[in-house]
Amino acid sequence: MTGQFHSHATKASTIPVPIISDPWFYALAIPAFLVNGISKGGFASSAGNPSVPLLALLIPAPQAAAISLPVLCAMDLTGLRRVWGRWSAREMRALIPGALLGILLGAFAFSHIGDAETKLMVGLISVVFVCRALWQKWRRHAPPPAPSNAAKGGFWAAVSGFTSTIAHAGGPPLAVYLYPLRLDRAVLTSTTICFFAFCNYVKLIPYWFLGQLNFTNLLTSLVLLPIAPIGVYLGIWLQTRISDALFYRVVYTMLLVTGVKLVWDGLGL
Repeated sequence: MTGQFHSHATKASTIPVPIISDPWFYALAIPAFLVNGISKGGFASSAGNPSVPLLALLIPAPQAAAISLPVLCAMDLTGLRRVWGRWSAREMRALIPGALLGILLGAFAFSHIGDAETKLMVGLISVVFVCRALWQKWRRHAPPPAPSNAAKGGFWAAVSGFTSTIAHAGGPPLAVYLYPLRLDRAVLTSTTICFFAFCNYVKLIPYWFLGQLNFTNLLTSLVLLPIAPIGVYLGIWLQTRISDALFYRVVYTMLLVTGVKLVWDGLGL
């Protein structure tokens, strides 16, 4: 009887836990998703997406993207409630076709890009994003507002859709088009939230067919899901209490450090 019990105990102990249990993973994931939520809440909305760069330090980058997607979708729902109807319909009409093309291309590339290449791409995007932000801050004279351009918007939306599919890093390419338009801040924030909500929900389709929304990843996403509304409402609360400048310094430092580390890892140095 004792031997039978020991056999069952040994067998039970070998059953893999269907969830990421590394405490270091959650030590990085929780603040990363809080930052995402704060940005979705309209506070420092161009701060970038640190979840995949940070999580890719511990797990494969494609898995980090898969775990992030359901949490981002939940944040999008909360964010859309705040900005419903305030986005630029003209710009959305220009951006959506390009986004669909970029997501399609990203889905084809997803399974052909290795973990090292994905880390290198995510790291480079993070570093370039921070360098671009610093360059913009260094420039003293802002150029006049650029005119709306459907072809240009469609191109950068396609690039954004591609990088968003690979690593949820579509912010910098979209900013290249939207920021020179000098839209009203509320319109810019609303258009950005609407665009990425559209992209994220469309991306659920290829992620499912690529096998990335498996039980382990979905269960891990479910554990992190409560952070979504907390982060968004924290962003709303912070808008009148902390300056954008302080928040940007923290996020850009985090993105730069993790970006350099991912480039280093991706190059195999």
